[in-house]
Amino acid sequence: MDGKRNQDLRKIDKRAIYSQLITPGKLYSFQVDIKESNLLVLADKKLPHQTEEALIWCRKDIEQYIYRNPVFKSTFKPLSIEKEMPPIVRAMAEAAQIAGVGPLAAVAGAIAEFVGKKLLEDCHQVIVENGGDIFMKVKKRKKVGIYAGQSPLTGKIALEIEPDDTPLGICCSAGTLGHSHSLGQADAVVILSSSTALADAMATAVGNLIKTSSDISRGLERLKEVSGLLGGVIIKEGRMGAWGRLKIIGAA
Repeated sequence: MDGKRNQDLRKIDKRAIYSQLITPGKLYSFQVDIKESNLLVLADKKLPHQTEEALIWCRKDIEQYIYRNPVFKSTFKPLSIEKEMPPIVRAMAEAAQIAGVGPLAAVAGAIAEFVGKKLLEDCHQVIVENGGDIFMKVKKRKKVGIYAGQSPLTGKIALEIEPDDTPLGICCSAGTLGHSHSLGQADAVVILSSSTALADAMATAVGNLIKTSSDISRGLERLKEVSGLLGGVIIKEGRMGAWGRLKIIGAA
């Protein structure tokens, strides 16, 4: 089986996993895929064409900026903020500076948020999932499951999200699954923030710290240092640590 086929199967497997983590309720569900961006959208209206247009717009701004500044894509370190940065690029760069990572660590979360906010011009509730990173604005309580690879906690726990806490970003980094590059070995690092780009960047930053379960406390201390975060969960093997304003419930 060739490499492209393997990549396609991995994408399908991840989408099957991620699609089971969110309770849809009465929202419409649809998918939009463009290049590396694979969006699962839940909304109170069917908006696939609007989603595609918003995604194209986001990707165009990012890709054109990378064409002019290739280091934006390759660096693992924060970059200076420039006046001519498009809004989504600036959001990524600002989140990266706070987290201490490269700006591309925030790309999936930033796209989810910018697409989601654009869709809110045409609907009242929306959830945009992009490779396990989520932006949501809802009017009813939602349950978001946590997938943690081979950890025995996978499928056992979830986050209960109150509508008053949205718009909200919920982003995950893992050393064993997902789209993002991680230098650590966490089964899952899940971060909540009103900025989905920041949640994504911090999930990567904290994920990089987790090599063994003994690093969980170190990761939690890192979260406490950053303003703008609502909370976080770190899972390594059978151990879990949590911090912040969040409610962990059973997944069933």
